Amino acid sequence: MQLATIAAVASALLLLGLKTWAYLATHSVALLSSLADSALDVMASGLNFMAVRFSLTPADDLHRFGHGKAEPLSALGQATFVAGSGVLILVEAISRFSAPAVVPNSGLGIAVSAASIVVTVALVAFQRFVVMRTGSLAITADSLHYTGDLLLNGSVIVALVLSSYGNFPWADPVFGIAISAFILVNAFRIAHHAVAALMDMELPEADRKEIIAIAHQHPKVRHVHELRTRSSGAQKFIQMHLVLDHTLSLLEAHRIADDVEKAVGAAFPGADIIIHEDPEGIVEFHPPVGGALH
Repeated sequence: MQLATIAAVASALLLLGLKTWAYLATHSVALLSSLADSALDVMASGLNFMAVRFSLTPADDLHRFGHGKAEPLSALGQATFVAGSGVLILVEAISRFSAPAVVPNSGLGIAVSAASIVVTVALVAFQRFVVMRTGSLAITADSLHYTGDLLLNGSVIVALVLSSYGNFPWADPVFGIAISAFILVNAFRIAHHAVAALMDMELPEADRKEIIAIAHQHPKVRHVHELRTRSSGAQKFIQMHLVLDHTLSLLEAHRIADDVEKAVGAAFPGADIIIHEDPEGIVEFHPPVGGALH
């Protein structure tokens, strides 16, 4: 995860330098949008680097559940950066409609945008590999952002070609507006995932069904209920009640719970799993979801 954040910062710095050079030579608003995005990439990926580093810090006396919430906080910060860049680009693109012009030195802009695509493809591929291994929300948000950059850089190339070689000077501001809209949508998606994690949203339904199925595989488990799940950074938390034969000894019930815990842990490595054993036939009171007592 830390290597992925370092790669993101390095890539953002490289692309920022290339796009600054190209913008000074072309003054393209579409390229400016890409430049602004790369500038914010540097800040967002830098924030991500610090957040991931902090989130991997082991739990301590004041943070018994670890520091994983630093990841969605970082993702929320990224969403703010991304949204800000989208608004700035939109304002600049609209202002260009009053005096559309053919973009000079468009060949340089096209070459830099093509190089940006190559670098970004390599980075996104590595980030997705890391996400598959860790499930990191911060890396997921960063990867989603850089995936949007692929479309952004492709749009810049199309805008420059149409403006300089297609005799369509409106293409530059038009694509600038389209790119800004895409960036704002991306910001919303990143913020949505971050808020969901901060609000302790349940794991995906497929994961919950898998957990219940694994528990039911044990021949002595009669029923599973009160399943509660959440994630904090790369750490997953799973709690559930197992209904067992009421004639079992406490020691045997404990062994069954241990077996289920190991099976679930094998499917969700590193998860923090808590299992409560309920004797069959005992009616228990459980407060409604939300914790309200009526």
